[in-house]
Amino acid sequence: MGQVTVIIAEKTYRIACDDGQEEHLTALAADLDARIAQMRRAFGEIGDNRLTVMAAIACLDEGSETKRRLAEIETQVEELRADRRAELENASHEAGEIASAIAEAAERIETVAKTLGQERVG
Repeated sequence: MGQVTVIIAEKTYRIACDDGQEEHLTALAADLDARIAQMRRAFGEIGDNRLTVMAAIACLDEGSETKRRLAEIETQVEELRADRRAELENASHEAGEIASAIAEAAERIETVAKTLGQERVG
């Protein structure tokens, strides 16, 4: 199991993580620290706990919005897939109709050719 030491709001924390996740966890902690610093500049000294909670809520809000947008995109993708399936079925049906029309035309051409061939012989 991995472990990292991060600094958030000028406090040092040792955090355990899965092996290979150290860099990711360090980046997340740096992002949270930057958010807290940004809020500190915007709101002044309103208490570390309050700033940390506000930053956490902002992160959760972004995550919630990302999930909502992802759900919308997944719905749109599913609709596009359904449209594509319908179009493929329609194209397959049309291809069948075209093949039938070509076969019918070929039969007519053969009939005309036979008729013409018999008229020349006779």
